[in-house]
Amino acid sequence: MSKLDESPIRIKSFQFACDIVRYCDNLKENKDFELASQLLRSGTSIGANTREAQRGVSTKDFKNKFGIALKEADETKYWLEILEATGRKVPKEMMNNCEELIRILVAIIKNS
Repeated sequence: MSKLDESPIRIKSFQFACDIVRYCDNLKENKDFELASQLLRSGTSIGANTREAQRGVSTKDFKNKFGIALKEADETKYWLEILEATGRKVPKEMMNNCEELIRILVAIIKNS
């Protein structure tokens, strides 16, 4: 495993995406297909863009991809808030992990 594979943002975003997939499976079981689809797309895109950023060809490319990851994380938080506001049970740890990803991504962008 390379150092790139061990980066905290890469590990956290991958684990978060796996949690999102499992949570969306539960949403689909309850016939929440549209919300599950939106959440699945944004929640898994965080890690995909993070991985892409780490292969960036320039600092500008690196920051741009992390910026997209941040937007996706913020969108994911929005969908989780919608789910909570409409009576669905959102695991507290999932919301906390999303907020942590947002903080990490902001720090990466500011420091690059």
